[in-house]
Amino acid sequence: MLFGDVWERPGLSPRDRSLVTVTSLISGYRINEMPFHMKRALDNGVTRDELIETITHLAFYAGWPVASTAIGIARKVFEQADAEKKG
Repeated sequence: MLFGDVWERPGLSPRDRSLVTVTSLISGYRINEMPFHMKRALDNGVTRDELIETITHLAFYAGWPVASTAIGIARKVFEQADAEKKG
């Protein structure tokens, strides 16, 4: 029960866990998991600007290719979130 056991532990807020998770996924080039966890991060209170800043910061540490891919994924997540709000 990853989401129940780990995500509910008191040591980090869901927001902070989301930021750590997204950072790890970007660094590890886990493109299949990124959209779900970016959306979850938004739901957990991470802002769009914080996600973009995280990706920008990672460009220097994880490399430009992973950051460039993550930006494209983030844009799609943002577009889907906007569409859900309208729909």
